[in-house]
Amino acid sequence: MKHHYKDMPENLKGTYADYSHNFGFNWKEFVMTVPSPLLLVTTYKSNGMPNACMQSWATFTCANKGNGYYAILASVNKNGHFYKSLKETGDAVINFMSAEIFTKCMATIKNNQFEVDEITASGLTPGKASWVNAPLVEECFMNLESKYVWEKEIAPDDDHVLLCLEIIGAHIDDEHLSDRTGENGILFNIHHQQNPELTEKTGHDWAAVLTKKIDMGEY
Repeated sequence: MKHHYKDMPENLKGTYADYSHNFGFNWKEFVMTVPSPLLLVTTYKSNGMPNACMQSWATFTCANKGNGYYAILASVNKNGHFYKSLKETGDAVINFMSAEIFTKCMATIKNNQFEVDEITASGLTPGKASWVNAPLVEECFMNLESKYVWEKEIAPDDDHVLLCLEIIGAHIDDEHLSDRTGENGILFNIHHQQNPELTEKTGHDWAAVLTKKIDMGEY
């Protein structure tokens, strides 16, 4: 049997899925639960200090008749250091973390003062990018150097934007050259999953990895 949801289920009223709209989330986020990759995006602030911003709600695509590869970040806060520094420099690095350094990457959320090197303060190592003016995180297994292309508000006068970055080049460590997914690969954000048919006072976010299920064939 399938359940049908257009309006908020009664069991979610009064839960985090209900009042999370105060933080920019819709109740459908917790019912539909579509995972997306976890990213640590790094830039230089106007004072020269490295900025590090955890991001999700992202996808990657080719465009320009196959001549370009792009990251679409769907929820970037206009009031954060990442957005401000990206508009100043036009450059960023998208860093992919394995599970073993996830806690350090998450620590950048707290170490976000303007005068702080947010990478070093979180126990990570800033490195120099090769093609853009932005730091990279040495411990992350893949770093995508990127340039700002465009932005758009999904809803008029919103405080978040959908943002496009063109990926100029990549750095990948030896361990992940053959496989960037799997147990030690890209982490995915499963955001506050809840059963909409039950009243649950709390929910949980999860960081997940991919499991290969179907070989779609060689090409």
